[in-house]
Amino acid sequence: MRIVLIGVSHWHTPFYLDPALAMPDVAIVGVSDPDMTRAEPTAALAKCPAFADYREMCAKLKPDFAFALGRHCDMAEEARFLIEQRIPFAMEKPCALNAAEAQDIANQAAAAGVFAAVPMVFRYCPIIDTIREIADKEALQYLMFKFVGGMVNRYYQQDVTWVIDRQTSGGGPLLNLGIHFVDLCRVLLPGADLKVTGAMMSNRAEHLTIEDHAVMLMQGGGASCMVETGYLYPAPNSVFDMHYSIRTEGHYFSARDNGRLEIVTNDRQRTTREMKLTNVFFYPEFCRDTLQRVRDGRPPIADLADNAAAVALIEQAYAMSPLTGPFRTIG
Repeated sequence: MRIVLIGVSHWHTPFYLDPALAMPDVAIVGVSDPDMTRAEPTAALAKCPAFADYREMCAKLKPDFAFALGRHCDMAEEARFLIEQRIPFAMEKPCALNAAEAQDIANQAAAAGVFAAVPMVFRYCPIIDTIREIADKEALQYLMFKFVGGMVNRYYQQDVTWVIDRQTSGGGPLLNLGIHFVDLCRVLLPGADLKVTGAMMSNRAEHLTIEDHAVMLMQGGGASCMVETGYLYPAPNSVFDMHYSIRTEGHYFSARDNGRLEIVTNDRQRTTREMKLTNVFFYPEFCRDTLQRVRDGRPPIADLADNAAAVALIEQAYAMSPLTGPFRTIG
């Protein structure tokens, strides 16, 4: 398969580049970014040409597949182009700046029958199969996901300050990180009509136009859900202050780090299972699985409609707890 990468100044680019370079049946034939100083080093790693304009790249190279990244405010336009050109693709969440854009591109992809995957990579997390194995017939009652990432200075260091400006990102950690867990609630509560029942946003740590801490509450399918995210933890990339708690009728599942899930029965019998529980570890599987699904003619594990549903819920939470200024200028 002949692959291109769009928007490679995004900090997640290695999550796609590295797995693709390791696949013997895949060739990265081009990369693009409006900032050629960011595109050229990636092109050198992939031994392929760099382009400033993804449209020119796709017209010249006619790829079999595209991994699309870039700024959130540019993603819907990228998606519309790829759909129009009938190029199968995977696009970094949230794929759009707002719920209306997210739904629009989902509708367009469905109408055109274009393969459009979204890396909701927690769908590969062993926690899902573990709950289904151990508590298959038990109703879920409570789901709580806390996932607080590093402070906003990491985005200055990676030269992607657009992600901490609401005009170009659409939101802060709830949209950027929390979308994974809103999606996970939808997966664990299939068919549930989730409703946002409460939200709290704060920017008191950084005073930016995005929140740096968020709590979102939902109910549906007989369960209550809470998603907490933030840019507050003084930690390196991909290290999180995390805690997951899931209560079913007969079991309590709890994770306090990226290595072990505790399982406790109602009669207080405790076991543990070792497993990865943060997102970074699942991107290689997402890349391999997604490209195989394209080859097989199967749908993606998560698509633009799944993304749009999660973005719509998050947008409701933002509306419940809007931030007020004055805001600090990025710089």
